[in-house]
Amino acid sequence: MANTPTEALKRTPLYDLHVARGAKLVPFAGYEMPVQYPMGVMDEHKWTRAHAGIFDVSHMGPCFLSLEEGIGGGDEAHAKIAALVETLVPSDIASLKQGQARLTVLLNADGGILDDLIITRPLGDEAQGSLYIVVNGAVKEQDWAIFETALAGKAVLTRADDRILFALQGPEAVDVLSDFFPGCEELAFMHHEPFELNDTRCIVSRCGYTGEDGFEVLVAPEACLPLIEEMLTDERVEMIGLGARDSLRLEAGLCLYGHDMDTSRDPVEAGLSWVIQKTRREAGNFPGAARILAALKDGPAEKRVGIRPLERAPAREGTEVQVGGKVVGVVTSGGFGPSVDHPVAMGYVAAAHAAPGTKIDLMVRGKARPGEIVALPFVPHNYKR
Repeated sequence: MANTPTEALKRTPLYDLHVARGAKLVPFAGYEMPVQYPMGVMDEHKWTRAHAGIFDVSHMGPCFLSLEEGIGGGDEAHAKIAALVETLVPSDIASLKQGQARLTVLLNADGGILDDLIITRPLGDEAQGSLYIVVNGAVKEQDWAIFETALAGKAVLTRADDRILFALQGPEAVDVLSDFFPGCEELAFMHHEPFELNDTRCIVSRCGYTGEDGFEVLVAPEACLPLIEEMLTDERVEMIGLGARDSLRLEAGLCLYGHDMDTSRDPVEAGLSWVIQKTRREAGNFPGAARILAALKDGPAEKRVGIRPLERAPAREGTEVQVGGKVVGVVTSGGFGPSVDHPVAMGYVAAAHAAPGTKIDLMVRGKARPGEIVALPFVPHNYKR
């Protein structure tokens, strides 16, 4: 959680709703955000795994990046905007189909991870030459400055963080959302489509940060507030806070920027080499390519792994990982996994100790406690493929 003074915090358009529903509010990414509701983190977590939970993610950085010369022009325009963005990320943006999204990472010159982000190619020839991009809230100003500086005179960035961005996650999310956006049930994972809601254009993306099926929806506040209020009359739906969002993503083995990845880590170490498609590896024309291609060829010195503490005490961020009394790694995210009913963690360990089944010691409050390296995720993903 951020240490921003309360008086300096921003509020999302859903702030009054959080207060009305009894949320406990905390500083997060420069905003006053709900960490939990009266239901409590454990029950909110389990509710999302079984039903449908609404998450306010309006603190994130949705934006549109468009060619300076204007949009339209079909595949040729997409090729131009993709070529520009590919100077900053290692993923193949050019090959995206209309309506398809791709997770990628923003890299510094040394191949360190500046952020993870989702880039979507819009539907319709008239929209080509633009991309819908969502970056992390804590570093959105940094990311947008990078885009604007690196692509000055070639592309224009339009912020969209004045809108509401909410996620509806869980196995019943599709049935709930299709009542409001008929046809969204046809979307595959990591695809999006624009919809109309009370004469307001919305963007519905089938993605999320829980490991469950679900959607993220970008919509203007005047249309979104009545939508969420109506959704909350459905017995399948509850508001869910940051606490459960964190435990859900940890069980799903998903990285949190600034914790499980940062500028000291490259995508290979972070277990994200899959974001670098074959065409980009062959071209080697992305920031930090020498370091990253070497790690792909020879293997990284350290790897992000799943960690299971074998006692009930959780291993929190910063916990040393030892083997035979020697420090071999560190926990970067840790807590209790309500779905699996035991502590769960992720972290980095030396490659020689990264195999699932490796026995380790976790230095919790100065005492060595037993643990084991395990495969990620802790809970299988339930995405709509």
